[in-house]
Amino acid sequence: MDPGKEIAVELLPLIRTYKDGRIERLFGSDDFVPPSLDPATGVTSEDVLIDSATNLSARLFLPDLTSLGPSQKLPVVLYYHAGGFCSQSAFSAVYHNFVSSLVVEARVIAVSVDYRLAPEHPLPGAYEDAARALQWVASHAEGPGPVPWLAERGEFSRVFLAGDSAGANIAHNMAMRAEAKIEGLVLIHPYFWGSDRMGCEKDRVDKPFLEAEMLDRLWPFAWGSAVESDDPQINPMAEGAPSLAGLGCGRVLVVTAERDVLRDRGRAYCKALRASGWRGVVELLETEGEDHVFHLLNPGCDKALEMMARLADFFRE
Repeated sequence: MDPGKEIAVELLPLIRTYKDGRIERLFGSDDFVPPSLDPATGVTSEDVLIDSATNLSARLFLPDLTSLGPSQKLPVVLYYHAGGFCSQSAFSAVYHNFVSSLVVEARVIAVSVDYRLAPEHPLPGAYEDAARALQWVASHAEGPGPVPWLAERGEFSRVFLAGDSAGANIAHNMAMRAEAKIEGLVLIHPYFWGSDRMGCEKDRVDKPFLEAEMLDRLWPFAWGSAVESDDPQINPMAEGAPSLAGLGCGRVLVVTAERDVLRDRGRAYCKALRASGWRGVVELLETEGEDHVFHLLNPGCDKALEMMARLADFFRE
């Protein structure tokens, strides 16, 4: 058989690799859009190179400032995209549009991080990039920094970390090791997992967007080697994991979806966080009748708009 056609690994709906080394990313990795000024909303986006050694980049979003005072500052949200550590991009149409909408609704500055992807750059590459991006943002608090308007307009006492799916996993891990001040954490359909099935992970009659068997294989694929499925980075509730009392922020919003196979992990995370001795406030928002990342697949539906409104409220509170 032609090795160019022979599949080595298939993790639907994210990625397919072939025995000749070819990689086929299946979910939102070929619809890149350039930064722009959106005349309808007034949102300006700009791409920046954070680290030339690793080609770490980000897309910055600034809302329309015409209604703001000349010295008014805005909260800063670092956003980490989904894609199982191996797919998607901060520059894809779906994330450009989602983060731009968030900036409009919440009146925040957003830094959407384009971290390195597996399998070319296995974990912990994405975690290293995420930490480097947070360090880069924090550097603007002390002076003009690499992007003067970010230093001028960013309120660095109000920095948030946010992400969906694998991006939410990254955001959690950054909050556990954060050296910079973080006010809040938003985890949308977070990718947490473990060796033991819980709740809706078992005996599904319906076919969810993500399947448990695929998620079992995704974590070691992202590392490029055998790795424990109860590693605290993927299972923060595992026995022996660092206490969630050390989470480096004061507010957390966890968003789950009723039909998502990851739903019960998100619920368990909230419960464990409350029981850990952590002194912050955690809120769980669950969307009925929806599956994983429905807000990206159908951003104009009523439930996606309701979720967006709640995210905006969290950043404004």
